[in-house]
Amino acid sequence: MSSGDLSAPHAVESLYQSHHAWLRSWLRRRLRDDHDAADLAQDTFVRLMVSRDGHALREPRAFLARIAHGLVVNLWRRRDLEQAYLQALAQRPEACAPSPEQRALVLEALLEIDAMLHRLPGRAREAFLLAQLGGHTYADIGLRLGVSERMVKKYMAQAMLQCLLIGQGLQ
Repeated sequence: MSSGDLSAPHAVESLYQSHHAWLRSWLRRRLRDDHDAADLAQDTFVRLMVSRDGHALREPRAFLARIAHGLVVNLWRRRDLEQAYLQALAQRPEACAPSPEQRALVLEALLEIDAMLHRLPGRAREAFLLAQLGGHTYADIGLRLGVSERMVKKYMAQAMLQCLLIGQGLQ
């Protein structure tokens, strides 16, 4: 299938039949894990079905690879974050260790925060982290970023809006 309207009946099914094996192999080479490759290949087609907007695909493999690449990056980022959290937990006394349920909730929250941070423009993300983790003033952040204090306030408003959306379950 070299092109096709994704809103047409059976278009995704045809795309799946024509390119699933190729995509899974492409993912296996990058991930070196057949299970992860199979999962992300399925996730790629799910994303395609959910987001189809009726446009024609001239280069279906390039389009699928772009979706899959984003999923691979998300997987690696998620695993890095989880590993960092587990390492931080390992340094705590065993008596202070959270329950498995608490660990799952914290990890889920960390993943949501990470996703929110990656949705922000770079300077807004940096301003938010400097303020929240570094305890810097807006004036100091402005100096560090080479922007006005007013711009730092704008960046912080963007970040806080994303936090509110997460809190409301809208992101």
